[in-house]
Amino acid sequence: QVQLVESGGGLVQAGGSLRLSCAASGRTFSNWNMGWFRQAPGKERAFVAAIGWGRSNTYYADSMKGRFTISRDNAKSTVYLQMNSLKPEDTAVYYCAADPSLRLRAGTWRSDYDYWGQGTQVTVSS
Repeated sequence: QVQLVESGGGLVQAGGSLRLSCAASGRTFSNWNMGWFRQAPGKERAFVAAIGWGRSNTYYADSMKGRFTISRDNAKSTVYLQMNSLKPEDTAVYYCAADPSLRLRAGTWRSDYDYWGQGTQVTVSS
């Protein structure tokens, strides 16, 4: 059974940085595509970033490119999201997601992922 636990959210001023972590349970973490999504109040859950298994290719939503970095540490079964130059519009609950299907390319759709964490709140003040 896969369990995902996010941490690292909080309140930060605009222009600041946060690093989110997602610790996963499961013996084959290195074979999972991992993603980050976010959901702002009144909005749909949206893709933020993804990282593939194998060569760890990364993918980003356009508005996050250059500001956010996704990475993984397979030895720790953890995926990270480094967020820099944060803006008030980045305020949302951030969710980690896992896809153990061995899909060749990490997905950017919610339906590409089978397991989800409980989310961590990120609030960016202006």
